Amino acid sequence: MRFVRRAVFLGLSALLLALLVPLQALAAGAVTATFTKSSDWGSGYEGKYTITNGTSAAISSWKVDADVPAGTSVGTYWDSLLTSSGQHVTFKNREYNGTVAAGASVSFGFVASGSGAPQNCTINGAACTGDSGPGTPGAPGTPGPPSVSGRSDSSLTLTWTASSGTVTGYRVYEGTTVRATTTSTSATLSGLAACTSHSYTVKAYNSAGESAASAEVSGTTGGCTTGGPLPKHFLTGYWHDFANAAAELKLADVPSEYDLVAVAFGEATTTRGQVTFAVDPGLSSSLGGYTDAQFKADVQTLHSRGKKVILSVGGQNGAVQVSDSSSANAFADSVYSLMQSYGFDGVDIDLENGLNATYMGQALHSLRTKAGANLIVTMAPQTIDMQSTGGSYFQLALNIKDILTVVHMQYYNSGSMLGCDQKVYSQGTEDFITALACIQLENGLRADQVSLGLPAGSGAAGGGVVSPSTVNNALDCLAKATNCGSFKPPHTYPDIRGAMTWSVNWDVTNGNGFAKTVRPHLDTLP
Repeated sequence: MRFVRRAVFLGLSALLLALLVPLQALAAGAVTATFTKSSDWGSGYEGKYTITNGTSAAISSWKVDADVPAGTSVGTYWDSLLTSSGQHVTFKNREYNGTVAAGASVSFGFVASGSGAPQNCTINGAACTGDSGPGTPGAPGTPGPPSVSGRSDSSLTLTWTASSGTVTGYRVYEGTTVRATTTSTSATLSGLAACTSHSYTVKAYNSAGESAASAEVSGTTGGCTTGGPLPKHFLTGYWHDFANAAAELKLADVPSEYDLVAVAFGEATTTRGQVTFAVDPGLSSSLGGYTDAQFKADVQTLHSRGKKVILSVGGQNGAVQVSDSSSANAFADSVYSLMQSYGFDGVDIDLENGLNATYMGQALHSLRTKAGANLIVTMAPQTIDMQSTGGSYFQLALNIKDILTVVHMQYYNSGSMLGCDQKVYSQGTEDFITALACIQLENGLRADQVSLGLPAGSGAAGGGVVSPSTVNNALDCLAKATNCGSFKPPHTYPDIRGAMTWSVNWDVTNGNGFAKTVRPHLDTLP
């Protein structure tokens, strides 16, 4: 990118519509029946549900209604009592005829083109008790969402709010394995490897059984050595080594809110894989003769302020190609030489014209061997590059996960994109940011390796500009499950690394509102 990031627009299908599915029993009598979700059936399935009849008379029939807004198409449903064969129906209302004796239960299930659980449950015209989560009648209520309240190199401490009902204790699960049992609302999981990520849920229990599982929380133990002494949550900004419509400034004039400054850009030479850098003549002239020597001194000035400076390679017009062992070696050697000459702390991969995951991974591992454990390695893929683990950028991120500091994907100049729930979201919204970040978070990257890249206001991008407060809301949603839009992440990611903006220059042009708003907010994250 020279001026704004390259736009990529996709022609995608319309949004999938979630269906509200109320249940209604048609028999008369007192209403004390409970309605619970007894299990999930995998991708696309609405789930398996159980009605337990606590009335004095048998329930003889009930309905499943697909409440589809006018003008939209009704999805195809499969539904059945589990004791009978399924029936393929395509009409709006499905009436079940069966008998649920007093004190007995009946289970049924269905699948729809949307997602979500049945809502507005009524039996005989009155509201059901119970909830839509898996559970056992008489068991405690679901514990509140857990959070990571402490960590060390070998442990994570979780805290949650108490369940309703009679509670004997709580079990902490990692997947289906119980990792801790406690009578309090906190637990410390010990004996963990340094710098490893773990996901947990909590269930309350008593003599009747277990509650539904809490929301899932993920945490990473301490001891990570990638990227040197950066804050747990930090702000990255790109600095222009060229002149354009944005404010021009010397490196030492970067506002103090930025923790990591990516110098844009290192460029290709005639030797494949080799990278070169020098202060751009046009910028030098605009700044009254800004020299390489002054730039190097400014790198040291930022270091003295506790900041890190890396060289970003590529951009919209970048032509650096690493496609074999020879070019991989040339990349590693040249970038390391620039680090020694200019004082750069690492490298940012911003190749918008394609990359070879195998050989770029080889180059970066070789650079790590030369530079040591404090090497900072970041990536700035376009949105389309991180839609699938099959893409070369995503493959590179996974290939170098052991040395990768952070991926700050560009959540802009992309049009509409699929989120991790396979729904389509429009750029420039909180849902777009959180639903697309979820793809990386749920497909192999640690939360501390994921950052949110947004434009710094007007002029910085052709599309996807959001207010800084929207960035803060997205961070809250991902880290704490608060301030979410319509998209709710499958669990929280308290280690989400932070935010990036294109660019420092555009932010200064627009009054530095991005950095002044987002950077203080990062300190409020877990």
